[in-house]
Amino acid sequence: MTIALTIALAALFGLLIGSFLNVCIYRLPRDLSVSYPSRSFCPACGATVAWYDNIPVVSWLILAGKCRACGARISARYPLIEALTALAFASAVWRYGETGEALRLAIFSAILIVLFFSDAECFILPDEFTLGGAAVGLTLAALFPWRAGIVSLLLPFDRLPAGESLADAVIGGALPAAMLWSLGGIYERVRGREGLGFGDVKMMLTLGAFTGLEGALLTTIAGSVAGSLWGLTRMAVKGRDAALDELPFGSFLAAAALALAHWGVTGRLY
Repeated sequence: MTIALTIALAALFGLLIGSFLNVCIYRLPRDLSVSYPSRSFCPACGATVAWYDNIPVVSWLILAGKCRACGARISARYPLIEALTALAFASAVWRYGETGEALRLAIFSAILIVLFFSDAECFILPDEFTLGGAAVGLTLAALFPWRAGIVSLLLPFDRLPAGESLADAVIGGALPAAMLWSLGGIYERVRGREGLGFGDVKMMLTLGAFTGLEGALLTTIAGSVAGSLWGLTRMAVKGRDAALDELPFGSFLAAAALALAHWGVTGRLY
């Protein structure tokens, strides 16, 4: 199979996965089951969406972004997520070929897309994709080992590859999560209001599990800078009242992680 065909198949699979991610993004923050009802439905009228109206991207374009039953507007977020997932899967195969690293990047991308939009829309980071994502990341770290960075200095000389990558994944998640939790506690004591949700802390476990310590720290820095710039821009436009607005920090972390994973330095994810 040629690489071009493999990339095309990865993109097609990404479209299908993106359709499922839309279900997760809508239902999980609202405590709805992703399996029941099994068929998609219109959020406005509750009508079940027929299979021919649920073809990724294509159906939304044919229906001009409206529900066939009631004519209510359907958010452009749906085809955007499907297309973004397809692009991420194609990028993973383009970068790494038919390898475990491509699989890791594709799964990581899908998790980040859910976390980005869930936090941006509902200020919720579902445990299914934070704690669940961390579990998947640790499993992949054992199945497809990588060479640890600074964490390797703490490990015995005769370590096994899987043990090395697992140690990097565990420490890479736990240490930044602990730091973020501590900073959030300090902020709350000083300012008298919550600065970080615990979902952001749990999300750090996922980032570390997939990227190791250096990757998690780099993502935290990039996400913090992006969030700060966004907050300052809102203050400049809306005035100082915008300083009290809640910002979806998880969305900035997800965006930074996604960008670094696909367009960062060459090598393992980061």
